[in-house]
Amino acid sequence: MVSFEAITKAVTSGDGNLAYELTKSALDADVSPNDILDKGLIPGLQEVGDQFESGDFFLPELIVAGDAVSKALELLDPILGKEGAATKGKFLIGTVKGDIHDLGKNIVIMMLKGNGWKVTDLGVDISPDEFCTAVAEGDYDVLGLSSLLTMTMPNAAQTIEALKAKGLRDKIKVMVGGAPTKAEWAQKIGADAHAKDGPSAARVAAELIANA
Repeated sequence: MVSFEAITKAVTSGDGNLAYELTKSALDADVSPNDILDKGLIPGLQEVGDQFESGDFFLPELIVAGDAVSKALELLDPILGKEGAATKGKFLIGTVKGDIHDLGKNIVIMMLKGNGWKVTDLGVDISPDEFCTAVAEGDYDVLGLSSLLTMTMPNAAQTIEALKAKGLRDKIKVMVGGAPTKAEWAQKIGADAHAKDGPSAARVAAELIANA
């Protein structure tokens, strides 16, 4: 019997080996990779995020939880998006310059992959020039800019301005998100859309492509 609660607990406790083994057992039992994500891994990351926000968890707990999910994704990545659904598009994502937080970004990535997107993750602390280079060299449909600190939000705006300056803005749709961000701010800085969390990110990204 597959226990999604056990997978969640492996994530919250930062036990990467256990998260890997439980994920493997679930796949061997023909459990859908999307179910493993939605009912096991993502709730674990969300719980860790909540504990961090409340001050009960600190950066080390965030890091080990993220590592645990990464171990599970070693098994899920080759399968996600292949369950009879065509690839929706190509999504480029990164956390903006000055911000090293990636928990929210990682949840978004998992939700996107689970919904048929091919995702390229640039990582954290990504400068406007680095985003521009990736957009110029790749064939992406949507760029996601993550900002988890209020002080780094201006760097998302600077990235959009850099895309304009380099003649790349019309090449890609830009979506912004992160705990301190709001839809009104996204509109003000010239983004195409705002997503408040992982589940909404997948929906908003699909809408951006549909309306392109």
